[in-house]
Amino acid sequence: MPLGYEAQVRPRSGLALEHGIVLPNAPGTIDSDYRGEIKVILMNAGTETFTVRRGDRIAQLVIGPVANVAWEEVPALDPTPRGAGGFGHTGHRDPSDDGAGGGR
Repeated sequence: MPLGYEAQVRPRSGLALEHGIVLPNAPGTIDSDYRGEIKVILMNAGTETFTVRRGDRIAQLVIGPVANVAWEEVPALDPTPRGAGGFGHTGHRDPSDDGAGGGR
């Protein structure tokens, strides 16, 4: 894999939907300089036993470019409407928002 690219190991949606088989650390990243065996961590979140056989398609590999960024340390961040709201915060709607653009 060329320098500046990565591979991501991603789950197959059919396995999750039909059998509850998921990749708990998805997407798993494989760096361009890695030269070892590619392994996939699977978890059975379903209720039935699931057997993986040689040749089964258990994951997908997506290769793409990696952005090379330069970080700039600042004393404080500019405020945003979201603020420090963490996990699940963006899924909540402001009760004062009637959908016409008058809320947050």
